[in-house]
Amino acid sequence: MNEPLNQPLDGTAETRLRIAVVGGGPGGYAAAFLAADLGMKVTLIDPEVNPGGVCLYRGCIPSKALLHVAKVIEESQQAKNWGIEFPPPKIDLVRLRSWKEGVIKKLTGGLGILSKQRHVEFIQGRAAFENSNTLRISKADASEAVLSFDRIILATGSRPAIIPALKLDSPRLMDSTGALNLEDIPGSLLVVGGGYIGLEIGSVYAALGTRVTVVEMLPGLLPGADRDLVLPLHKRLEKMFEAILLNTTVASLKEDGAGIRAAFEGAAVQEKDREKTFDRVLVSVGRKPNSEIPGLETTKVQVSPRGFIEVNKQLQTADAAIYAIGDVVGEPMLAHKAMHEGRTAVEAIAGHKVAFEPAAIPAVVFTDPEVAWCGLTETQAEKEGREIKVAKFPWAASGRAVTLDRPEGMTKLLIDPRTERVLGVGIVGVGAGDLIAEGVVAIEMAALAKDVAMSIHPHPTLSETVMEAAEVFFGTSTDVYRPKRA
Repeated sequence: MNEPLNQPLDGTAETRLRIAVVGGGPGGYAAAFLAADLGMKVTLIDPEVNPGGVCLYRGCIPSKALLHVAKVIEESQQAKNWGIEFPPPKIDLVRLRSWKEGVIKKLTGGLGILSKQRHVEFIQGRAAFENSNTLRISKADASEAVLSFDRIILATGSRPAIIPALKLDSPRLMDSTGALNLEDIPGSLLVVGGGYIGLEIGSVYAALGTRVTVVEMLPGLLPGADRDLVLPLHKRLEKMFEAILLNTTVASLKEDGAGIRAAFEGAAVQEKDREKTFDRVLVSVGRKPNSEIPGLETTKVQVSPRGFIEVNKQLQTADAAIYAIGDVVGEPMLAHKAMHEGRTAVEAIAGHKVAFEPAAIPAVVFTDPEVAWCGLTETQAEKEGREIKVAKFPWAASGRAVTLDRPEGMTKLLIDPRTERVLGVGIVGVGAGDLIAEGVVAIEMAALAKDVAMSIHPHPTLSETVMEAAEVFFGTSTDVYRPKRA
């Protein structure tokens, strides 16, 4: 991989680098905005009318808007436990879709305003390489432009993966984009894939009244996550969903009158359950990088066998003029990872001494309960043969969790037994996605378990569970009795 061929910028006209960012998702617009803030002349290219990418238009934002709706419905039902009963909800699907689209429009429109405020040239269109420094841009108005740049940042993202055996020309077969369009509330839905996207969308449809069946080929939901974090979620989903079929695959899908007939295979599948018809099917088996960029072969950019663009720690490709960030360069495919990569790439172009070397990239599954983790996981430690100590604080001992009637959560710390440094944090429970940020800070700052234990947390809050997990490590937790460590 090349060494960065960058020069420090002093803000003069002679050193104002011309930067093109291809792709307007979180990584792309973060890169474009920082480049403009540093005095570069920036062109941002994306097919949509405003920046936002998959995350804002067809992913993170619409799914979280709908998950909030699902949570409100579930809480209204749970209120029976507190002596408060609501009538069954009346769902106006047109207004619900309109509200979701309004959220998208507000956020993407805001990014459009920020682009103008920063004097970023935004071109709605698609880019193809003429050479390492030149792009041919096919604009949305059918015109074309050929522009040259000093540096080009690729932020082309990813798309839903497709299982060839399950391809079916039917409007009833959906990917994550189609599912979030919320065209109707089907009576039954088959979700193929027990990862975070399938579980999040499945939770939305279940809350709206759909009978949801999830099929996962592996022994557990959320493959790769620690099993103790997944267990509380699995138990809750078993009550929400009609069925969760593990160690099971979908052999085929066929149009069958008013639905899609699915054939299942797996040792645990009984003969009577080997075929079933669903109103709709969501295939959610991961995502593929968008690295098939026209004209890329005219550059020196290298693409791995899995389709990821290869980069160094400055996010520079094998072509010195081209950088790449986000989903297209590798996993984890997360918006916040892309944003930080985008900023790193721009700083490298500006001549700053930087590298993308995070100690912890948080992962969050926005189901109910949420599941979040960062840094080292128990699964990873076991695979690598690393010695760790695990300290767990059950939320049943948290006053705040009990007041929320959600005591099923748990917070755990993975600690180096020799140095007592915090290596990883895992949380399952209400608001885990917000709480995990504390774990990221602790890991990035090389905090010791004692640092976390001695940091005063407000009471009564769920954040206390992080502090108390550290106290569990020392056997001094106020709310959980553990024998003291020697």
